[in-house]
Amino acid sequence: MIRFRPATADDLAGLVALVAAGGASLTTLPPDRERLAARLAASQASFAGQVSRAEATYLFALEDEHGRLAGVSGIDAAVGLVQAWYAYRVGLATHASAELGVLTRTPTLFLTNDHTGQSELCSLLLAPAHRRGGMGAVLSKARLLFIAEHRERFGAKLIAELRGVADGNGRSPFWEGLGRHFFSMDFSRADHLTGIGRKSFVAELMPRHPVYANLLPPDARDAIGRTHADTEPARRLLESEGLRYEGLVDIFDAGPVLEATLDDVGAIRHSRRYEAAAGDEEGGVPWLVANTRFGDFRAGLVRADPRGDHFPLGTAAIAALGIRPGDAVRAVPLHPSDRTG
Repeated sequence: MIRFRPATADDLAGLVALVAAGGASLTTLPPDRERLAARLAASQASFAGQVSRAEATYLFALEDEHGRLAGVSGIDAAVGLVQAWYAYRVGLATHASAELGVLTRTPTLFLTNDHTGQSELCSLLLAPAHRRGGMGAVLSKARLLFIAEHRERFGAKLIAELRGVADGNGRSPFWEGLGRHFFSMDFSRADHLTGIGRKSFVAELMPRHPVYANLLPPDARDAIGRTHADTEPARRLLESEGLRYEGLVDIFDAGPVLEATLDDVGAIRHSRRYEAAAGDEEGGVPWLVANTRFGDFRAGLVRADPRGDHFPLGTAAIAALGIRPGDAVRAVPLHPSDRTG
């Protein structure tokens, strides 16, 4: 059984290898062993209930059928309460002259902290060999069952900041057209500083007035709100759960920020509790099923046909989830098309 669980310090070697093979550096998963160890430690402290919601960050590990690390994904419980969380809001400035008969509408970028205190889906990385067979969907969506079961630990809204467009050398046209003029450093350096929590320079150096997008180079304007090709599959998964682009973009590469209230996220809204029942899994559609624990959360993928309030699980699934027949489980069909209500 494919198993989804909290990441631990024992996953460090596998995580280092996963990041090295990933092909792209994520701000929250840098190719640095010490920082990855610190990320795991922070997650373990969060699952142990040792930190406040403002500091809580959860990192999950996905094991393949052989027990090997296939991917990781994360949740930050409340962004912006310890270190400011910045984004650009894309707006529109309208200017008109009745005398000249001129009306202009100009896209603008305004620095904002609109999502302070909300929860963020982050740190999704799947090994290239496992980017098939629905593994990406399990990795992305199983964490939504964790949120559904422990809603009191999260904000009213869920956001996901997606990677913006870049060329083959990692050059961001938006950064080159805007950010570099204010920060006087490479994109990778600015991204690194935010990744290690040194974000005060953003407020110190970013322009305090709206930026008129038509003053940017064409390739920088075209990058606003666009997603990197490698991140398109992740975007489709999130959009299938109801997250939408509402006009916020990353301040460095202008990648879109997707967002939705928890009640509008499909896997959260449609998941429900069942009573686990011993029995053979009789086919049916694929379901994500999880135990209802916090620090010892487990989830997996099964094919099932629930009967009323009972959810049939085979011996292997029961063992993988760490439950017994009669225990509560939370489950939802993997594919939105299989959900009802």
